[in-house]
Order: sequence, then C-alpha cells, then structure tokens
Amino acid sequence: MTESPVEDSTPAAAPLVVLSNVNKHYGALHVLQDIDLEIRQGEVVVLIGPSGSGKSTLCRTINRLETIDSGTITLSGRPLPAEGRELAKLRAEVGMVFQSFNLFAHKTVLENVVLAQVKVRKVLRSHAEKTARELLDRVGVGAQADKYPAQLSGGQQQRVAIARALAMKPKVMLFDEPTSALDPEMVNEVLEVMRQLAADGMTMVVVTHEMGFARSAANRVLFMADGKIVEQDTPDAFFTAPRSDRAKDFLSKILHH
Repeated sequence: MTESPVEDSTPAAAPLVVLSNVNKHYGALHVLQDIDLEIRQGEVVVLIGPSGSGKSTLCRTINRLETIDSGTITLSGRPLPAEGRELAKLRAEVGMVFQSFNLFAHKTVLENVVLAQVKVRKVLRSHAEKTARELLDRVGVGAQADKYPAQLSGGQQQRVAIARALAMKPKVMLFDEPTSALDPEMVNEVLEVMRQLAADGMTMVVVTHEMGFARSAANRVLFMADGKIVEQDTPDAFFTAPRSDRAKDFLSKILHH
C-alpha cells in the first residue's frame, strides 16, 4: 500500500528523544562518535551490531546512567538533568530493563513493583498495588505476586522487571540486552511481552542480539560499529539489502551460521 502524499505534508509531532552530536570516551576509547538520533513517540528502535560497538552505552545515555562528554540529549524537548531530584524524576520517565533483573531479593514480586510508585511517584499504596497487580497480570506473572524473586525463573524475573518499569508510566522504555542472561527457552516469553508493548504503542529503544525480534517488532533498525551509527533503515530493507560492508559482514556471520 502506498502512502498518500497528503499525509507527508502534515507537520510531524516533535521527536520524544533527541541525541545531537553526542560523544563519549572511556579513557582513550571513543565509544560514541558524533551520534545524531531522533526517536518519535510510539517508535520501536532496535540497536544491533558487534560487541563493543557502543549500543549499550548509547542506550544508557538516554536515562543518564552513562554521562556524555559533549553533545546534547533531550527528552520531550528538555535537556536531561544532571543530578539530584530532577534526575530521579527523569529515571521515572525513562523505564529501563537490564540484562540482569535487578529486583530486590528481600521483597516480594508485588512489593518490587509497588515500591518506586510509592517512593518516587508518591502514589497511594492501595493504587500502587492495584497497578502492580494489573501489570503483573499483563506480563503473565500475576500468580507469582507473593513470591520472592529467587523463587521465579529468569524469564519470570525479567517480566517482573518489565512490569516494575511500566508501573512508573514511562514515556520511553530502554531495554539493554534484556534476554542475553536467560536460558534459551525463556527468551521468547520475554520477547513476547516486548512485542505486545510495541503493538500497544510504547516508545522503545532495544539493544538486542535477537534478530527475529528486530525483524518483527522494530520500526527502525540501527546498525552500530566502532561507536558510530553506520546505517539505519526499516527491518525489511536492512535485513534484505544492507548498504554498508560492515552490516553485510555482520549479518552474514549471524544469519548463516
């Protein structure tokens, strides 16, 4: 189906996240080089590329878990705050799901999802518990609410971590290799939750090695190498006909082994 030209002439909404000329060094290593990126509301952007290409670092700059040396990053048109209370607020706006689940081991699953709502968002506990139960149901672990993280499988723990991030009603969700610590049979249950979030219109930035997810859920695939965005395209175009030699080489190694 072709787009009608009328749609193209309407002004697009301002992007939700904008990275402009972002640079980051670890000592002599230039891990992010002049990164320019705009992410629109409801867009799912998947970052792929070889290890050490800067994907996770880029993802983590968006909620200031990694600071940058130069350039600017804005969320909803406002620069990321440097520290203190404003930074805590920002982290509530930007949900993050890590490779490790980072759940509080001494708190129940329900309490893990309730805690930040009460402490950071100042939500009444009764409301926070209602939200937590709804979200745990949504990610398929409602029956585990009264258990402790250690009693859950890795896939269940990661789904609790997703529910916990969603409970803050974030504007954007960051996923930093959310399935790489999971046993293979648990990967799909987490990716399925993420696919559903994407279908529901959540703005997402996902660093992953799961090419099937990139193909099926992304609006845009960004291929990174050596701290640069080498190319970006729709999943169809990227996986069918990558333009750069780096991307062709990367795909030939991972898709045909």
